[in-house]
Amino acid sequence: MRLSTVILPVRRWSEGGREVWQRAEELGFHAAYTYDHLSWRSFRDQAWFGALPTLTAAAAATTRLRLGTLVTSPNFRHPVTLAKELISLDDISGGRITLGIGAGGNGFDATALGQDPWEPRERADRFAEFVGLLDRMLTQDVVSYRGEHYSAHEVRNIPGCVQRPRLPFAVAATGPRGLKLAARYGQAWVTTGDPKVSNGGGTPDESREAIRGQLERLGKACADQGRDLAELRKIMLTGFTPDRPLDSVDAFVDFAGRHAELGIDELVLHWPIADSVFEADPAVFERIATEGLAQLGPAR
Repeated sequence: MRLSTVILPVRRWSEGGREVWQRAEELGFHAAYTYDHLSWRSFRDQAWFGALPTLTAAAAATTRLRLGTLVTSPNFRHPVTLAKELISLDDISGGRITLGIGAGGNGFDATALGQDPWEPRERADRFAEFVGLLDRMLTQDVVSYRGEHYSAHEVRNIPGCVQRPRLPFAVAATGPRGLKLAARYGQAWVTTGDPKVSNGGGTPDESREAIRGQLERLGKACADQGRDLAELRKIMLTGFTPDRPLDSVDAFVDFAGRHAELGIDELVLHWPIADSVFEADPAVFERIATEGLAQLGPAR
């Protein structure tokens, strides 16, 4: 199992922002991600910086840490401009970028460009077209395309990604159409658990059972695409289930072990932010980062 973190873009770079990303590398995290939003929930009226500039700065401030988004969505991105920025970021980082990508949802910044909220079918249609075109943009030197929602006209993306054939996609999905996209285009799959369980006051056991069902459906989607489920990494962005893995090292070890048994092979922990939904004891967090996986034992 791998352990990663997600660092929300809430700090000025000159006032601790740089040091957090460097500390993530020092602690030995596999990757450090950030949200790709214009604003988010309880942080809506607080400092919040852009994901791709933040990742570019983080790439220059680190040397080994993988970097990425969790997640980018079509809410305010276009495949043509996004592809150019990702190719540039992959080059600056020396091939350390993973694109976490999802359909997005309503609320927060979903209508920031002045569009009406998308109905579920339209959102799924847009996401499918978005992912397919972005895959082409990152693997072909010249792309022309005209779809229902996106177009490209003789767009050049030379020299392409450092990572070949392109940087990896980590596709966040739980529904059938999203899982099909993960199976077709993904090098990894992302889950946050089942919001129906968490929002409905469910238990950790019920949460794990829901994730087990998600993995079974992902396996079927992979089989339909002629792929082996083992080809995809299974990433869990924590903090959205009934569990409390950051309460102690023992709580983390139990949480990680139970999810490893399900098939999850990368856990992503939110970097602590005081006075927020992601508040946690920094000392416990650092102990988890440096000691947690070692306590799982060879069987996990």
